[in-house]
Amino acid sequence: MLVPLTQRKFEDLVPLIATGPQYVYYWGDWQNVVKQVLFSLLGALVVWFLSGFLEASGLALFLGIIAGLYWLWGPVAKASLRNARFRRYPYSGFWQGKILDVYVTEEVVGTEETTNARGELVLVENRERRLNVEIGDSNGFLAEVQVPLRRQHQFLAAGQTVQTVVLSEDRDLRRIAKIADLYVPSRKLWVSDYPLLEREGFVEVSGRLGRGASSRNAPPRQRPPLRRSRSRSRDSQPEFDRDSYRDS
Repeated sequence: MLVPLTQRKFEDLVPLIATGPQYVYYWGDWQNVVKQVLFSLLGALVVWFLSGFLEASGLALFLGIIAGLYWLWGPVAKASLRNARFRRYPYSGFWQGKILDVYVTEEVVGTEETTNARGELVLVENRERRLNVEIGDSNGFLAEVQVPLRRQHQFLAAGQTVQTVVLSEDRDLRRIAKIADLYVPSRKLWVSDYPLLEREGFVEVSGRLGRGASSRNAPPRQRPPLRRSRSRSRDSQPEFDRDSYRDS
């Protein structure tokens, strides 16, 4: 089923200013924090060096404080900019369907150059096991979402009800451009890479619309681009085993 959302409700679910989980997402691990602190110190030093050429000492002090605190406000700015890219879509809807399939793949998430024992330069691929969730409904809507594998994903299974918010440029939501976080109400489980939705607000919407709305008059929708790796065939996917899971 697909129920259109008002612009006001959509903006409540995707706030412009970063939420707590979004801040944590961009805060990252301790290695990322160290990098951000060093970057902030470098920025403060650059401002201090340039302050000798500025007549306005007050401006230099202000810029130095802003640069020095980048590690603190940087995650807010990054998350807010990301939210703004989603909020630019004029139409949205609450979608409910089923999980059709769940499986794991290995994806290249980055490369780095290093040298081997003979001193030769080699390119090493960094791979990560990722969860692929295929979703669909009785109206022919099909999509695939890929996220980093987490331990709680072991509770996902085909046939479970799944809900999300879909974004579109079309008033009738016939063509879906983006899909937000997936929510499995039976498990109270979220499936996402970036926590886009304000989760308490979405659960409230889920309780009101998830059971009572009907999809009889929902228009057919085009399938959004899939994110499955083209370099791997479905038959060669690694098994979805519990040893693959990571703690969140």
